[in-house]
Amino acid sequence: MKKFLFLGTILFTVLLIGCQEKEEVEPEERLQEYADHWMNQEFEKMYKMVAETEKEDFIDRYQKIYKDLEINKVDVSFDVPDTEEKEKNDEAETEVFPLKVSMESVAGPITFDTEVEMKKVVKEVEGEEKTDWLVNWNPGLIFPEIKDGGTIGLETIEPKRGEIYDRNREGLAVNASVYELGVVPEQFTDDKIKSEKETIAKALGITVEEIDNALDANWVQPNYFVPLKVVPSLTDEIEKAISSVPTLKTQTTTGRIYPLGEAAAHLVGYIAPVTAEKLEDLDDASYSENDMVGYRGLEELYEEQLRGEAGVKITVEKEGQEPVILAEKEVKNGENLNLTIDIKAQKKIFEQMDNEPGTATAIDPKTGETLALVSSPSFDPNAFIYGLSNTQWTEWQEDPNNPLLNRFASTFAPGSVFKPITSTVGLENGSIDPNETFEIDGLTWQKEGWGNYYITRVSPSNGPVDLDDALVRSDNIYFAMQALDMGADAFVKGLKEFGLGEDVPFTYPIEKSTISSDGNITEEVLLADSSYGQGEVQMSALHLASAFSIFLNDGNMVKPTLLLDEADGESWKQGLISAENSSLIKESMRRVVTHGTGKAANLDSIEIAGKTGTAELKQSKDEENGQENGWFVGYPTDGSILISMFIEHVEDNNGSGYVTEKAANVLAELKE
Repeated sequence: MKKFLFLGTILFTVLLIGCQEKEEVEPEERLQEYADHWMNQEFEKMYKMVAETEKEDFIDRYQKIYKDLEINKVDVSFDVPDTEEKEKNDEAETEVFPLKVSMESVAGPITFDTEVEMKKVVKEVEGEEKTDWLVNWNPGLIFPEIKDGGTIGLETIEPKRGEIYDRNREGLAVNASVYELGVVPEQFTDDKIKSEKETIAKALGITVEEIDNALDANWVQPNYFVPLKVVPSLTDEIEKAISSVPTLKTQTTTGRIYPLGEAAAHLVGYIAPVTAEKLEDLDDASYSENDMVGYRGLEELYEEQLRGEAGVKITVEKEGQEPVILAEKEVKNGENLNLTIDIKAQKKIFEQMDNEPGTATAIDPKTGETLALVSSPSFDPNAFIYGLSNTQWTEWQEDPNNPLLNRFASTFAPGSVFKPITSTVGLENGSIDPNETFEIDGLTWQKEGWGNYYITRVSPSNGPVDLDDALVRSDNIYFAMQALDMGADAFVKGLKEFGLGEDVPFTYPIEKSTISSDGNITEEVLLADSSYGQGEVQMSALHLASAFSIFLNDGNMVKPTLLLDEADGESWKQGLISAENSSLIKESMRRVVTHGTGKAANLDSIEIAGKTGTAELKQSKDEENGQENGWFVGYPTDGSILISMFIEHVEDNNGSGYVTEKAANVLAELKE
């Protein structure tokens, strides 16, 4: 036997005889044409080459099966007899060829060997009888297993979505038992049906109309349980409704739960039914309109890993027989995410912020492990799965504090918490002598030629101002003078060494910090303002925390990490400050708490060092009373944790002292 390849040899022969038409067609030639159509899924053309078969049985069946099973990459080959064997069969009315068929399906590859019988037919063409060959087709040529009947089954096994855990294996997004609430229509009390529906609707947060629509569904049969809503937990009102309305039943199922709720919503995100718009963005044929998909946070960022891959099984079933498996792709459950986050720290920080608009980050300054990423205020991610009312959605959208905004991924003017960075730049490039003093009188100062613009400091000095005094009292004028002496080029160079203007090397997308709108400083006033964290300087809470790690990490700025298996203590920047200069600034930051602007953190239970900051937002230089945002970046003196906290609109709440107290409370609570 030899493999039949209907290629250039035949064409060459035809050309040699001057395109003379062959008297008879060979069965293998017709079969090759049929195979070509088959491989291209040209079922109409295939049908014209088969004998005595109903069109619907052939075309419709092929199209449906191939579509449902997502058949592609069909390959068909066959063997033909050698010349001697073929001559013996010249007068035969039929000829059988072994077939090898392979294809790809939604469940993986399908291959089979079978036989095809070619049947000789005589056709009259222009008054002459000519021999031709047709395929003697049967359903076994679709799949051998259905030759004598049978039903093709397609079973999809949904993957288990990967879960998200904190560093201690506590759940941030888990698959757990939830409660499905519904009714059995026949069990409504006839004379109380209206009031019972109203009670159920109120308890479940739905309308009576929604209940009626569910009961009127086509699939509902007598004594069926009709589901109305799935909830993560049973509230007192739901339990009361269950006890008072006999038809209201509950059964358990598995659903996605976010145990921390609002406290980690912006970090974790949520899953919800895929929208038509989202389906287009995904550009993935494996999604359907009935799927759940990740929105926001890690649920969206790690959608592919968390989702997994569905398992698929294609079978042929015949009555009284075990199903035959044609192809099977094992289900691949989603991967779990293990974070460096500490649920305890995440929750305590969120509670301390008390829905004030702001953000906070906590890291281990030695390893860069991110212990908390908080955005406040927030929203309940469970609502997107278990019933988000229009009222709640509108309330979130119209809230002036914008609970839907992820603030930990954003940048803000750092204010005076920027001064240790400016100090480091000046000490390291030699422009700042820590012992040099400046005579500064009053609360305002300007350089000649600045017109009406003045630098303002929060408190007067009792004498000459050196670096320590400037940090402790947070003296804007001192840092403005130092920056002007340093010069814009040296200052900008130093800030770039801290990563300003670079993408933050972090798993979660964080807006890059900036020196100015174009990365340069060309004006003296902008240089002066930038030195104390105003001007156009913008930093994220995470970047600030990482920057302060140099004082606790031998001069190296840690690379922040979020995934536990990536936490290796790698540095983002190295050698930013000498041990001597680091010691000077650390001592000053301890004095900020004991004698300076950070006294709200001077607790008996824990020794804290850090820096306060107030950033004033003005529409113009002439505006007098702009919005004030408060900062505190600090750590216990044992260096075990570093927190960077920011709260908006502190102008009526004791300024940065309001933030400092909250951050200190967190550090004290975490020590317990």
